[in-house]
Amino acid sequence: MAGLQQTNSEMILLSWVRQSTRNYPQVNVTNFTTSWSDGLAFNALLHSHRPDLFDWNAVASQQSPVQRLDHAFNIARQHLGIEKLLDPEDVATACPDKKSILMYVTSLFQVLPQQVTMEAIREVEMLPRHSRVTREEHIEVHEQHFSQEVSFTFPLSSCCSKVVVSLPTL
Repeated sequence: MAGLQQTNSEMILLSWVRQSTRNYPQVNVTNFTTSWSDGLAFNALLHSHRPDLFDWNAVASQQSPVQRLDHAFNIARQHLGIEKLLDPEDVATACPDKKSILMYVTSLFQVLPQQVTMEAIREVEMLPRHSRVTREEHIEVHEQHFSQEVSFTFPLSSCCSKVVVSLPTL
């Protein structure tokens, strides 16, 4: 039951983010990992609710991902009272930590207007499954044409928990 509630909470949160950032063509949030690494989603989310705080075009066009992330986290701290819970360098990676992103976006959700339409929720339900990859999911690669195999399991990244590669035995 807790897993179902978490999934529903994530869906509502993702719906809220997508609805809030809909007018920013550079932003397409489909998950709580890779969609956030360039810093645009955090800034668009803030700007959509508080356009008075900064010039969107200046942030979107001239800054690096780390600078954009730092900008968003500083704006949220100074104007919304949200502590800088994330380090920009930890988010500006190929696959940032999902739980950390969820925690921070939830903090934003608590202080910004929270209206979510049913249309936004249905839109998230229709996203391709691969866009909503969770940390618990994994990739498996198997080679079946060898008579004997040895399997190795090792961590891949924060987006995937493991990769299983089968190699021939010697």
